[in-house]
Amino acid sequence: MKNKLPSLNYLFVFLLLAAFGIDGCKDDPSGPEVTDPDEAPEVSVDRFSDSAGTLFRRSSNPTLPGPDEPINFDQGPFITQGYGPAGEIVEYYNFDVLSTQPAPIFVLFREGEDQPVDGQLNIINVLPGEEGYNDFWHVHKVTVPSGYTANTVTSMADIQQRGFEIEETDMLVNCPVVPEGSTANKRFTGEEEPGLIRGWYKEQVVYYFSFEEKALSPGGDGSVPTSPIYVTFNINPDEEGGGPPSGFMTEQDSDQTHNVAATIPTDDDYSPLWFVNIYDNADFDMVSDLTSAQNTDILAEGAAIVNCPIVSVMP
Repeated sequence: MKNKLPSLNYLFVFLLLAAFGIDGCKDDPSGPEVTDPDEAPEVSVDRFSDSAGTLFRRSSNPTLPGPDEPINFDQGPFITQGYGPAGEIVEYYNFDVLSTQPAPIFVLFREGEDQPVDGQLNIINVLPGEEGYNDFWHVHKVTVPSGYTANTVTSMADIQQRGFEIEETDMLVNCPVVPEGSTANKRFTGEEEPGLIRGWYKEQVVYYFSFEEKALSPGGDGSVPTSPIYVTFNINPDEEGGGPPSGFMTEQDSDQTHNVAATIPTDDDYSPLWFVNIYDNADFDMVSDLTSAQNTDILAEGAAIVNCPIVSVMP
């Protein structure tokens, strides 16, 4: 009996499949690619560009750290000592002017589970200086399949492309995006982690702080709630060189300002997003609490809205 030889067409197809590593008798074993955050590229962050900053711009203050250089927020002008409503001594960070419209942050949950996917980095889609950026983030819950592997998804575009269910929650978080290596070591409670947290931004690793001194929820219109603060400057804003560039007025040989926050984290209506009212520095000596601040000559109401989380309150 003669052996039957495969036809030329069959040989061609067989060789073609072999060349591309395809086994016609098995399913493709490859699955979605997982990205190791330790090996992924890191995004560059600049909080002091003209597009990102308002009070803190490198073009006005060349001593500010350069693009993607670490920022030490535990030194001036990024931390301030003032008063609470009852005359408490408070410390707060200064993270610049923001809008009341939060940006979305995406947190992934496996189907049927009530805790975020272990090891999965949260996902954002805007950076400081980009349209729509905010230090305040509206948490969006993303439901992924039960067999999902952490860090398979690394961008908002990927979430949308895969058609995962997205649900808006009633939770806001204060997480300023900063360059790697930045420090802000003070927190209001001992349970808060002062170190940097990693996230995903368009398939790149991004770093941010988290301030959790008070649980926050968006208002009925989805906005970040605000609270008043009363401040005064070395030179009043209606004078040449006045306002923020002149610096906060302080007591002699001291870092103590007479800026007064209307609420502190233990108050129900506290918010770290402050509605800034500026009072005449001629009234500086009379101010020691909220009542005295409200009785000053107010030069400007709602001059700015700034992110200033309180990290310390002392009687």
